[in-house]
Amino acid sequence: MKVLANDGISTAGIKVLEKAGFEVITTKVAQEQVANFINTHNVAVLLVRSATKVRKDIIDACPGLKIIGRGGVGMDNIDVDYARQNGKHVINTPASSSESVAELVFAHLFSGVRFLHDSNRNMPLEGETNFNGLKKAYGEGIELRGKTLGIIGFGRIGQAVAKMALGLGMRVIAADKFVSEAVIRVDFYNGQYINVDIKTEPLEDVFKHSDFITIHVPAQNGYVIGREELMMMKDNVGIVNASRGGVVDEVALVEALDEGKVLFAGLDVFENEPTPAIKVLMNPKISLTPHIGAATNEAQDRIGTELAEQIISLLKNE
Repeated sequence: MKVLANDGISTAGIKVLEKAGFEVITTKVAQEQVANFINTHNVAVLLVRSATKVRKDIIDACPGLKIIGRGGVGMDNIDVDYARQNGKHVINTPASSSESVAELVFAHLFSGVRFLHDSNRNMPLEGETNFNGLKKAYGEGIELRGKTLGIIGFGRIGQAVAKMALGLGMRVIAADKFVSEAVIRVDFYNGQYINVDIKTEPLEDVFKHSDFITIHVPAQNGYVIGREELMMMKDNVGIVNASRGGVVDEVALVEALDEGKVLFAGLDVFENEPTPAIKVLMNPKISLTPHIGAATNEAQDRIGTELAEQIISLLKNE
């Protein structure tokens, strides 16, 4: 059987599939040609990440397609229910990238509290001629230790963020519509660990009591953070979004940054991808990454291997 990994797959995943007798195609096929390619090459499995969209048109046009797989957590680029109604298996890898996304959240947090994103822009321009001026400009950093981190969305990624926050000595408050509490295990050297029980709180409490806020929710209609929510927050709050574009009102966020209500923001996702708003890209108070939350070698190996194992399990008896 043939597998089209249209948005790529790790070498580890390819090896597992090939060992099981699958042929893996990693040719990048343009969106409008995906259905034709699948049918022409008798592809049984289509694997995507966030770039390729698998909508009703592809599902209808490809009766021989057995599995649609998403390397990552969210599946908003796949018409999941429709695919399953038409006899397709739809799989993803919800646990494989949690730690990678959580580490990126803290990369943005550290960048924001120590002005690294702005310093790295200005040091090449002024470091030689205005060293002391820049030293003064970036000399009022903030420690994360002892501060309160609010986590909106307390699934696997939110809990991975909580684990890192606790390890840094932060206080954690979380909100989630579906999770009432979670036990966070923080591991130390030589097998030692502690368990911390965190009960989720109303969303309003997260807004009101957090020094920093990070969002881990799926794509949805409407903003999770808009003007009203921003006004509920503490002054000089820091906000990170590494979940989905469109859950934060970017216009309201930029206004809050310019007004001094929000100290900094870290964005890995944007309302308009792959062409984010220029006012967002040019704002000196925003730390920016191009949707790379799961883009570590380790996470991609886990994703590829997990997808491969699911495919083999589903098709091994056919």
